[in-house]
Amino acid sequence: MKELALWNEGDWIAAIAAVALFGVLAFGLSLSRRKSAEVLGHPSGLFVLFYAEMWERFSYYGMRALLILYLTQFWLFTDGKSALIYGTYTSLVYITPVLGGYLADRYLGQRKAVLFGGIILALGHGFMAVEGMHGITDPAVKQADPAINIFWLALALIIVGSGFLKANISVIVGQLYRLTDARRDGAYTIFYMGVNAGAALGTILVGYLGQTIGWSYGFGLAGIGMVIGLIIFVMGKPALMGKGEAPAPLARTQEWTLYGLGALAVVVIWALIQYQDVIQSLLIVAGVAMLVYTLYEALKLPKEPRERMFAILFLIALNPIFWGLFEQAGGSLSLYTDKFVDKGGVPTSLFQSINPIYIVLLGPVFAALWVWLAKRGWEPSAPAKFGYALLQVGLGFLVFVWGAQGVGAGVATPVVFVFLIFLLHTMGELCLSPVGLSAMNRLAPAHLASFIMGAWFYMSAVGNFIAGKIGEATGGDSGEMTKEATLAIYAQIGWISIGVAAGVLALAPVVRRWMHLDALQDR
Repeated sequence: MKELALWNEGDWIAAIAAVALFGVLAFGLSLSRRKSAEVLGHPSGLFVLFYAEMWERFSYYGMRALLILYLTQFWLFTDGKSALIYGTYTSLVYITPVLGGYLADRYLGQRKAVLFGGIILALGHGFMAVEGMHGITDPAVKQADPAINIFWLALALIIVGSGFLKANISVIVGQLYRLTDARRDGAYTIFYMGVNAGAALGTILVGYLGQTIGWSYGFGLAGIGMVIGLIIFVMGKPALMGKGEAPAPLARTQEWTLYGLGALAVVVIWALIQYQDVIQSLLIVAGVAMLVYTLYEALKLPKEPRERMFAILFLIALNPIFWGLFEQAGGSLSLYTDKFVDKGGVPTSLFQSINPIYIVLLGPVFAALWVWLAKRGWEPSAPAKFGYALLQVGLGFLVFVWGAQGVGAGVATPVVFVFLIFLLHTMGELCLSPVGLSAMNRLAPAHLASFIMGAWFYMSAVGNFIAGKIGEATGGDSGEMTKEATLAIYAQIGWISIGVAAGVLALAPVVRRWMHLDALQDR
């Protein structure tokens, strides 16, 4: 421990985060002692899922905040290559929920899928704490270290584990409410706050340990967080009131065969993560296959549910555009911050906590805003909210570019513009992500609930891969990022996002009619 007089900004931020973590735990403990079926106007199961997902996000986002820095500073990949690996990793995290969602829908049920995914995730975060050789300065020698295979294995385990957990825990949230329950959007916003409370605290504490004490310490803390989340989920089973169980009794041999498929998926992902160029082709092929299957299912439905499926497809198609731009945060924007921003002694990874902190602060505001507008008949439709999301993400890039260029090419970008781009992007995220989760669960037919949620995350995967390709472009031909080239790319994608937003807002009334919200019935 340093003496207090020697603490810098990063030390104080980490200390405050540690105190906040204990506060969140104390609040959760007080909730767990209540025996009522509802807590704060919501089913108590919501808060079991809130805390389980909070710890899972603590581990995932904590590790993610370090990842691109770990790739460039420990494994010595170039900036462009690191951004591509980062984008490939995050895209695969969003692809595997299609597999996890399908197996949960047809066989396992969501609860067992989440449990299996949590175990795989805990193993993955544990392997991330294994480091290879130190003191190597030649990238070729460093990347030939056999320990890099353990690193790839850790990423593969986290990817597959997320696939079983990510979509299915969101589905359980929706199962706690009737389709016509006015609390649904608010519930997903509360759940989303749990996601981001874990993300903020994990980013700060894991990032701080990783950058100031050692990579393995940061990754090790992420693993501990995942184990805690797993324990909460297991102990909170009674509060779920039987939701998320298998659709039919499952033989033990059949169940273990499904877990074997999960283990096989780890092997496949271990190979794919190392060959990023293959992922692009697979994304295209799988995306077309999912579209054909979704249309096939939609065309078998009566008029109103069929048009709801068309509305789902419209919303899902906007996902990769938004996330392809938004996810520069953990890739190219993180590297830009490390190289060209006046950070004032704060470790670069800690800036990844700005977005989830904004979510925690603004989440209740947006949840209350939607309710207030709905009571007066002024609430924007889901497609209109998506349009506003794209508008704000575009403005975020333009404000950042104008601020960085305004101080001159040779001057470090003032840190205030990092806070501004995250603010605008976060407000865009609150218009899209919780609203999209709620829309997928509300509009999808019961027999396709997890598949549709998986498709939602799949298109997020496409967006994350696009983000990696954009990040790779900021590295230029040499692979090393430059300030001028990065700002030029940011300006271009900012204007593109605003143009798409205008088109979405124009089409929003048509898509709203396809949703047939007035005809929804509880299952």
